[in-house]
Amino acid sequence: MEPHKHNHSHSHTHGVIDPSIVANERGLWVVKWSFIALIATALFQVVIVIATGSVALLADTIHNFADAATAIPLAIAFMFAKRKPNKRFNYGYGRVEDLAGVVVVFIILFSALFAGYQAIQRFFHPQPITHLKALACASVIGFLGNEGVALFRIKVGKQIGSAALIADGYHARTDGWTSLAVLVGAMGAWLGFPLADPIIGLLISVAIFYIVFDSAKSIFMRMLDGVDAEVLEQIEHAVGHVAGVVRLGSTKARWSGHRLLVEISITVACEVSVGQGHKIANEVREELFGHLPHLGDVIVHVDPAGEGCA
Repeated sequence: MEPHKHNHSHSHTHGVIDPSIVANERGLWVVKWSFIALIATALFQVVIVIATGSVALLADTIHNFADAATAIPLAIAFMFAKRKPNKRFNYGYGRVEDLAGVVVVFIILFSALFAGYQAIQRFFHPQPITHLKALACASVIGFLGNEGVALFRIKVGKQIGSAALIADGYHARTDGWTSLAVLVGAMGAWLGFPLADPIIGLLISVAIFYIVFDSAKSIFMRMLDGVDAEVLEQIEHAVGHVAGVVRLGSTKARWSGHRLLVEISITVACEVSVGQGHKIANEVREELFGHLPHLGDVIVHVDPAGEGCA
């Protein structure tokens, strides 16, 4: 029997637990604990802001509250992702995570605008800064809190393939360095240069704008079904390991939240039967799941080599 074009979709699971469910649970877990850590850090900084009157620390505190707030849309996204596909949403609810990423970007943007406004106001309405030792302490604690959250989010984000969580992790890391910048403002005030505080506050705002731009690129690329070139290279490499594949044809991949969806076309020899073609397609799928850790689903089209096979 000669092979004909064969379409087959395949959802892959390991053991009895769907890895996408595990990913969602880990996402919720990291979001919960990073939220607690950032709220605790920000609340401590509020006390120091009231005591010192530092606009640089105020900018950093506002941003820490905003960073903690980004946990809310991310948590909602991971909860939606746990829901199964249905007749209306055939591909599931992974796109909610991309929408959450957009909300995260806008929250960061708002915090940058507000912090920048406060810093500019302080140029025209300067206020004395007191309790410089407490200010320096708050700066260091802000750095440690943000860096801990950054390591947490980036590590888990890479493990589960979540662009939104990774973006939020790098966002927290930059927050940590901006927290240390507050220390520079405190040193400037101690050396008799009070304008160092609003200058640092303004620089923090500029740094946040950079985060907005960098995070937006990653989030919107996924929303527009963009993937890194290395993903297609990994697909080509994986298919190359399968005996019986004459060539790899059309290759498409896109993200749905933190799950990668792939559709490829492979060509097999003319004399290969339908059953053999199906076996080759299964081997291709197994190779793809072995090479792409965040692969959620794959469709393999099998075509015969040459028009004379019909």
